[in-house]
Amino acid sequence: MNRVRLVAIAILMTLALAVVAQEAHHGQSAHGGMPSADQHLKILSEKLNLTPDQQAKAKPIIEQMTNGAQKAMNDQSVSQEERMQKAHAVMQAADKKLREILTDEQKTKLDEMESQMRSEHSKPQQ
Repeated sequence: MNRVRLVAIAILMTLALAVVAQEAHHGQSAHGGMPSADQHLKILSEKLNLTPDQQAKAKPIIEQMTNGAQKAMNDQSVSQEERMQKAHAVMQAADKKLREILTDEQKTKLDEMESQMRSEHSKPQQ
């Protein structure tokens, strides 16, 4: 189950990256790459209909996740696999914290989004 959650988090981050890349292509984002905490919060707010209170609580969680994942991925003292593992651990911890502030309905919607992303990610590329 942990492996499934890890894959789901990775896929969620990939979706966020794709959205940011698309925004950058349309001139809405100043840079590509990993979404900023604000961009990630915007995406989650729109997809999960977060309240202003939830957004305020989610922002430091997302900032910590973004900074931690970026730091892990930039750590050249370890292998690529270890960098990925560290980044996934950071993202998994953030996912757990974020779920604490979500309603049951939002958790269900997040689960559905993750499930959809897993199925899209597992389709063969053409």
